[in-house]
Amino acid sequence: MSRQEQKLRTRRAIIEAAFSLLDEQRSLSSISLREIARAAGIAPTSFYRHFKDIDELGLTLVDEAGLALRQLMRQARLRIASGGGVISTSVDTFMEFITTNNNEFRLLLREHTGTSTAFRAAVLREIKHFNVELTDYTIASTGLPDKIANLQAEAMVKLVFSAGAEALNATPEQRKKIGSRVKLQMRFVANGALLAVQSKKST
Repeated sequence: MSRQEQKLRTRRAIIEAAFSLLDEQRSLSSISLREIARAAGIAPTSFYRHFKDIDELGLTLVDEAGLALRQLMRQARLRIASGGGVISTSVDTFMEFITTNNNEFRLLLREHTGTSTAFRAAVLREIKHFNVELTDYTIASTGLPDKIANLQAEAMVKLVFSAGAEALNATPEQRKKIGSRVKLQMRFVANGALLAVQSKKST
């Protein structure tokens, strides 16, 4: 293994260690560098070869969590293209993400309203990316005007993030009920967007 490959592997170990230490009781700000180093199997001093400080690691974690979510939702669109319902498939995929990546989603939720300005800005940036991708997909698949497609996307993202927060510590049965409820709510939003277009055309 080359030196560069070893460096990348160690960096990945640090990131995964930090994610593994997050849970419903602990936020990023409560985890020490020594704990992360221990979980990653490295000396604390080695941490600084990969990250300037905990804040830089935190920003990397936010970026990784946002990217993982967007990649999963892109997979949802492939499922939709294969014949799945748009809203049903999207919500099911989102719930899968929460089940398999609960610490990543928990990080996005916490830092969205956390005390760090840099972390809040990073999470907002990830949510904006999510909104933009959903807006573009909505325009391409429904033909809605840009403004209404964007408003629909924003409403849907807020709905699924709120449902995701509720589903984090829910049982499988509770999560299923939450998913069914948010699917219905998203259909209300989609129907409202269509009515807004029709109303605009008739005036």
